[in-house]
Amino acid sequence: MKKRILCLTLGLMLTISQAVPAGAASRKDQLKQDKAAAQSQLAAQESKINNLEDQKQTLSAEIDQLDSDLINIMVEIEILDSELSDKEAQIEQTKADLAVAEENKQKQYEAMKKRIQYLYEKGGDDAWAQMLFQASDFTSLLNHAEYVQQMYDSDRNSLEEFKETVQQVKDLGDQLDSEKAELEEMNQEYQNRQASMQTQLQEKKATSSDYDAQIAQAQNQAAQYTELIRQQNAEIQKIEEEEKKAAEEAARKAAEEAAKKAAAEEAAKKAQEEANKKAADEAAKKAAAEASKKSSSTSGSNTVASSGSSTSSKENNNTSGSSSSAATSKDNGSSSSGSSGSSGSSVSYNPTGQSVVNYACQFVGNPYVWGGTSLTNGADCSGFIMSVYAKFGVSLPHSSGAMAGCGRAVSYSEAMPGDIICYAGHVAIYMGGGQIVHASNAKDGIKISGNAAYRPIVAVRRVL
Repeated sequence: MKKRILCLTLGLMLTISQAVPAGAASRKDQLKQDKAAAQSQLAAQESKINNLEDQKQTLSAEIDQLDSDLINIMVEIEILDSELSDKEAQIEQTKADLAVAEENKQKQYEAMKKRIQYLYEKGGDDAWAQMLFQASDFTSLLNHAEYVQQMYDSDRNSLEEFKETVQQVKDLGDQLDSEKAELEEMNQEYQNRQASMQTQLQEKKATSSDYDAQIAQAQNQAAQYTELIRQQNAEIQKIEEEEKKAAEEAARKAAEEAAKKAAAEEAAKKAQEEANKKAADEAAKKAAAEASKKSSSTSGSNTVASSGSSTSSKENNNTSGSSSSAATSKDNGSSSSGSSGSSGSSVSYNPTGQSVVNYACQFVGNPYVWGGTSLTNGADCSGFIMSVYAKFGVSLPHSSGAMAGCGRAVSYSEAMPGDIICYAGHVAIYMGGGQIVHASNAKDGIKISGNAAYRPIVAVRRVL
């Protein structure tokens, strides 16, 4: 009975489900398609936002580095300005010393002229001879001669000394002028760097602002897609709830119809069974009556009674299950472990500071290029030293400030050929004897300077 009701219920549910309005189903499918499209667009916007965020983060790091470099450049410009002021003061003092030396030289010259004039006025060309012949004896003669020689030697030595002094002062002035020109060139270069960095900084900040605008726009679009998906989900959920309610209602009605139909069929069956039983009873009674009549008309006969028998059969179905066992196989693999080693080429000789100097001096006269590392086509001060030492297997940073922390520190009095002399914003290779080789500036290029202490020395580093 229950199995019959279930079958009827399922049949009715299938019939009702086919009767669900096609508009609701098509709307749901359309919503799902629109939702998939919106999700795809949302994923694209989120990917775009992530890319923009990564680019902005990279740009922010570049801006921070530029800020740091700009601060360093400004500090180096201040140091150079201070050194220029000191150098100008030295030049002024040298000019004053030169003026004094020239004045003393002129005074000595005038004094000598007066002595010569006096001698000539007293005896003309014979004045020296008269001074000798006026001697009363040989000893006096020798004294006069020695005095004349001393006067001559004194005048000559004084003139030579003043000439040498004047030349030394002049040479010092030329050297200071050269050093000042180098500092001015370096200062101008740093100011150009500062201007370039400030321009780059403004451009990168403008680009960063553009990234902010793009990110904001992408986030706004992503929010719109998110809201659209939320609305689509709500509408799909509403349609699914309505479909569920309709299905439940249809199932309930189907169950009621199935129960009614089953009850009607059961009642019909019972009525049929009762009718059949009644007919059977009537037939039995009629047969019994006929038999009673027949037995009463026959004498000496035994009364035969008929009885009905009913049989029932019972079927038993036995099922036997078979179990199967599966064998598992185990695979054994072998693994091999190996060790890898790296061997790089090594220099077949022990580099020395002098060999570094000799190699660096090959490039004297080549150009200075800010940011460059080429020993032939152009390098800046740190790029020059970095490339020279790379020849000897020593890795150095492309930064004058960073080189001040490389290797180990030594005092200037202990400096040896090949050591790195570090100044504020500049570096050079010490050659020995107070000389340095360095990428000086755009005007002089790579050159040898005779005074390693022409600027205040920040540090001396030995990296070999």
